[in-house]
Amino acid sequence: MGERYNFMRFRGTAVLAVGIAVVLLGAGTAEGEPRDNPGITIVPAPADPEQAQFVPGASNVVPATAPPATDIGTARLQALAAPHYACPGFSGIEATNPLANLYADKFAWGPYAAYKVGTGGGNINWSLNPYKNASWYMWFHSLRWLGQGIVAAGKGDLTALARVNTIAYDWYRDNPYSWKANVGAWESTMHRTNVLICLRQAILSGLQVSALPASYAWVDAALLSHARFLTNYWSGAWNHGTDESIALFGVGCTLGRTDYKNLAQQRLAAGITTSIDAQGSTNEQSTGYASFNYSLWGRAIAVLQNCGVDPGTTISTRRALLAKWLALATNSLGKLHQLGDTEVQPTYPWSGTPMEYAGSLGKSGTVPPWRIGVYSNGYVFGRTGWGTDPARGFTGESTYSIRYGAARAFHGHLDHTSITYTARGRDIIVDGGYAAYNAGAYRTWAVSPSAHSVLTTPMSTPLNPVTRLTSYAVKDTSESYVLADAPASGVSRVRSVLVLKDPDLMVVWDRASARTAQAFQTLWHLPPDQRATVYSRTTAVAMAPGDSTRTILFQVPFKQALPAGAILIKQAQTNPIQGWQYPTSFTRRSAPTLLLARSGKTASILSFVVPVRSTGTVTYSIHQSGTTFIVNLNVGGRRTAIAISGGGSLYRAG
Repeated sequence: MGERYNFMRFRGTAVLAVGIAVVLLGAGTAEGEPRDNPGITIVPAPADPEQAQFVPGASNVVPATAPPATDIGTARLQALAAPHYACPGFSGIEATNPLANLYADKFAWGPYAAYKVGTGGGNINWSLNPYKNASWYMWFHSLRWLGQGIVAAGKGDLTALARVNTIAYDWYRDNPYSWKANVGAWESTMHRTNVLICLRQAILSGLQVSALPASYAWVDAALLSHARFLTNYWSGAWNHGTDESIALFGVGCTLGRTDYKNLAQQRLAAGITTSIDAQGSTNEQSTGYASFNYSLWGRAIAVLQNCGVDPGTTISTRRALLAKWLALATNSLGKLHQLGDTEVQPTYPWSGTPMEYAGSLGKSGTVPPWRIGVYSNGYVFGRTGWGTDPARGFTGESTYSIRYGAARAFHGHLDHTSITYTARGRDIIVDGGYAAYNAGAYRTWAVSPSAHSVLTTPMSTPLNPVTRLTSYAVKDTSESYVLADAPASGVSRVRSVLVLKDPDLMVVWDRASARTAQAFQTLWHLPPDQRATVYSRTTAVAMAPGDSTRTILFQVPFKQALPAGAILIKQAQTNPIQGWQYPTSFTRRSAPTLLLARSGKTASILSFVVPVRSTGTVTYSIHQSGTTFIVNLNVGGRRTAIAISGGGSLYRAG
């Protein structure tokens, strides 16, 4: 009973921790209602991602590929209370839909103004989509916007009960089984199922009866049709399929249907081992969705237990591995590295997990014993430390991420070999971010290689490559990685990454070859608060006004001379789109992007990303020692050296 859910909007930064113990909503009583009716019990579920996840015309099904768990529901659970499936709340959708709006048949979601969707008497036009937004339409069909009315109905407000019953029944009448051809109604089935369960509980509570009156029998009929849909159309081993299985289990628990409960248990068993692999990575290629999955599987455990089913140990074991992954995926600002469809969001400091220390910026919890995480699912996470050195502190450490692995899928981007980097208490290299699905060309750009810090070939159509991590080495004051793939037809690229501590900096050597002449561009995406200036064909400097840190980015000629225009800055460009950053799906900011440019059939680009104090300087000299190329660096008075051997190995030499 000590577990807590992460109750977090993907688009916002506010976080509310809510215990599994019953939460009673006691505010907002209606005039004349019984004072001794506290209303329905609500145990808020993790707030679902705001954006619609289904792709129209696609299967939207993720097959389970790993052997299923075998321990869910196999042991007898000694229940402390009667089996119960609590109303999971309305994910915040109800916040912008007060009772007055429900009485006027108005619906509001996201950044859009409330829109009149009915006649004013609860007769709703379910085909409306005034903003031509898939997410607006999906949440419209979810019925979650009835939340405030359902809560009031549960406390005895019969006017509210009449309105939410009318609207919900109108949906059931106007959208007969099967609604699979309507992608918004299909995707929202699991959410709507939970709303119907909440409505059922509100009817019983508001009328103070133990069984549904005949006039409300349609609710159980609707739950059975939704269970039928969930039975026939499972989305598989990803967050949507998990949510569907929980909702199906909820119908089984509510209506006493063992067949629904058993099928849901089987699907949870099939999903867990694919959704979270044996290393703790999720299959969704997004740090934001990884965080959501941690919360979601915690809810699965609680739902099973509350209805008398032993969840076994596989789910909790995989969640513990994911907790480690999320801690390592936390940067020195206490936020998740922004990878895939992820908004800038803090890591929630789950008590008793490695995320407690990471999410609290080292203020509570135990120092994690790992500094580097290399995951076969395509992630490298690293940091100079966890802030235990008083001279650095938590935010004074440097942290980075590198992407590789399987081809883009689910909520991933075409970001292979891309890097994010923080140092000196700020973002240094950022991701292009997460554009809403209806953002059109900007969504296309945000997913593309051009929105990430990679070597691109803009004259070629990008492929969706598998990227190999061919080697890596971890030492006390440096880490090195080599990645290789074929990002376009006839093009091959290799990226060597070297990350140093004391001084903190990053060295990246990109080389590429192509069958035909290409434009090669190594991109470095800089934070939107910085202003970037090119000083020469080797060097650019970026700094936010009044900041204590600046970033010096430079390239050293190696195996290729620097042509005119070898370093360029693009910002707020619209054709082609470049120089933007999305911290949230509805917020686009102008941000400088540095291009290190070459042309021909080959490229060799050796670049340095060096964060220093605002008055800090970087100088370097080069020399050859046999077949080894050496760059001697002086970073703010601290000397070091990097080397590239004749065989192509990039390493720290001093």
